[in-house]
This record gives sequence, structure tokens and C-alpha cells, in this order.
Amino acid sequence: MSYDPVRPAGRLLLTPEDKEAPARAARLHGLGLGERPEPALDAFADRLAELTGAPYAMVNFIDEKRQFFAGLHTPDARPVVVRAEETKPELGRHLERDHGFCPHVVVRRKALVLEDVCDYPRFAGNPVVDEFGIRSYLGAPLIDRTGMVLGTVCVVDVEPRPWGRPGLETIKSSAAQLVTRLERMEADGLPL
Repeated sequence: MSYDPVRPAGRLLLTPEDKEAPARAARLHGLGLGERPEPALDAFADRLAELTGAPYAMVNFIDEKRQFFAGLHTPDARPVVVRAEETKPELGRHLERDHGFCPHVVVRRKALVLEDVCDYPRFAGNPVVDEFGIRSYLGAPLIDRTGMVLGTVCVVDVEPRPWGRPGLETIKSSAAQLVTRLERMEADGLPL
């Protein structure tokens, strides 16, 4: 774990150390992934949101500096109201490496289920909880044929969600399907 004691909110944030980040960035660049939105990955995220009933779904590629949602599904494009006079920011295509839970999935190399992030002190202090109101997360790594974790597929909600075993199986099988698709794309030299 690396510790970043200098946070604007004054909190100590644990961000997993990612020793594979330079090699991953090179692999993603070689595959032409993680630099621009991909309509096919947006469609994949749309299907994932539909399968899970989640308002947000992402295909996330993580390099040395940031997270990039090459596939993104968001609800209605309307910000969620926190208070009558305040709105949450809208989720875009980029996210800092210390935001969210995908960096943990990448380093752990296995799925992560957080039915209510507030039940886990390690995750409750993550900036996405306060900034976007994220309360639940379900994500799985995209591990390619070389054994490298390229990124994640994930869904999030602003309400606690009982993902359970069905959610875990759905996210893991979705990740496996996408890895197969990416490998086929690479082998055939075709776009997504």
C-alpha cells in the first residue's frame, strides 16, 4: 500500500501500490485501448448495467496516471441531487488513480463486492463516496492471455445493493466475455 497523507479533505487515503502500471500502460497502448471512448465498449457497459440493474457501468483501463472509462453507461445524464441547493458532479471518462475501487481490483487480481461501501472503513473514505455519492460497487479484473490485468469491468450504485453471489457471478462472467473479445480482436487485428 502506498500512503498519500496530503489530501485536500485532510484524510489519509490508502491506494494500492501498482507495480504493473508501466507494463500495463505499454500493453494498453499497443492494443490501442484506454485513450478514447469505444462505442463497442459503451454498448458493453450498457448491457452490463441492464444485466445488473445498476445505474452506472464501466469498462475501465488503468495506466500509471489515471483511470479511463473506455466503456461507460450513466443514467439520464442528469446529476443526482444531494441537497436542494447542491448537486453531485457528473461522472466523466477520466478518474484519478486514488478515486474509486477499481485500482484495488487490479492489484488484488480478483473481483470485489462492496454491497455498502460505508460498512468498510478502508473504502468508506474513498473520494467517490463523498464526491459522487457512490454507496455500492461490484467489479472484476480483465486478465488477458499474458496474465496482465488490463483494467476492470464494474457497476456502481448510489444506494447500497445486495449484489450477492448472482452479482459476483455476473461480473466475473462479463469480465471473462470481454477478455475473450479483446483477445479475438488482438489476434485478428480488428477493431472492437
